[in-house]
Amino acid sequence: MKIKGRVQIRKSAKNKLMNGLRSVFGDDVDQLLDMKIETAMADDFPIVIVDSKVLLFQVGDIYFPTVRGVLELGLRKNVVMVDSGAVRFVVNGADIMCPGITSADPAIQPGDLVIIVEETHDKPLAIGTSLMQGAEMAANSGKAVKSVHHVGDKLWNLEI
Repeated sequence: MKIKGRVQIRKSAKNKLMNGLRSVFGDDVDQLLDMKIETAMADDFPIVIVDSKVLLFQVGDIYFPTVRGVLELGLRKNVVMVDSGAVRFVVNGADIMCPGITSADPAIQPGDLVIIVEETHDKPLAIGTSLMQGAEMAANSGKAVKSVHHVGDKLWNLEI
């Protein structure tokens, strides 16, 4: 992946970005306020570089943390927890199926971006789009989350 069009964002754009992130994660993202934030394109994929690290990416009209961003910022909202049997599938980019889910944030709605976390070590593995409500995920069958970004993909391995 090549990074093109790297530009530091203006204060008004930074405030808009922060308001969008606060609506999902609350004050946990306020640590970004004092950091240098840039936008860029990585192979037609909008990303946000924070202090020389790719911590956010754009999905549709909203920005959401990358897996690396979740690790750096310590975010714990919109979490879907999977059992150890699902880990090898998730890190290879598979969608998350209901039988592999042990718990999910009940506030999750269909279409929300979610963080996929492994239950044993409590580490984030992927980012995905919810296909059902959080309360239904562990008690249902079928596909619960469409994978968007995972550990080991092009975005994870992107060098700045």
